[in-house]
Amino acid sequence: MLHRGPFITLNRDLVIRPDGSEGAYEHITVDDGVRIVAIEGGDQVALVEDAFYLQGRRVLHLPGGGSGGQEPKEAALRELEEETGLVAGDVRPLGVIDPLPAATAARTHLFLATDLRSGTVHRDDTEVGMTVHWWKLSEALDAVRSGRITEAGSVTGLLLAAHTQR
Repeated sequence: MLHRGPFITLNRDLVIRPDGSEGAYEHITVDDGVRIVAIEGGDQVALVEDAFYLQGRRVLHLPGGGSGGQEPKEAALRELEEETGLVAGDVRPLGVIDPLPAATAARTHLFLATDLRSGTVHRDDTEVGMTVHWWKLSEALDAVRSGRITEAGSVTGLLLAAHTQR
């Protein structure tokens, strides 16, 4: 292990390559994550926008975050309410992706949330400037195609949700 922080661990493993030579393989370990496609009225999707330090800009994406050791569905419900103030009456899995193949245990679980009602926003210190926006699902898909929405879990979640809405 090279570094352990609250959200990420950086590792360097000594390996034998396919050609028999010795080498090193660096990889990160992070918690699983979740992304939630919250749909209201059949065609309105909740998106959040927040500043990301490494991006140097505000990023539009689906609500979600790390699992924090919770079961994915529990984490999805928690993240949805924390970031948007919404509580879902129905949550269904859409799928799972591996957005970082060089990461250990970094799967993103995708969910479709419906039957929404008001809850309480509980954003952490890193989400202070986060804003919630309601877009038509078709407009969010156009934003995926144009490169405005690029975060892997958000792109995949929106595409899968559109497919299930047919």
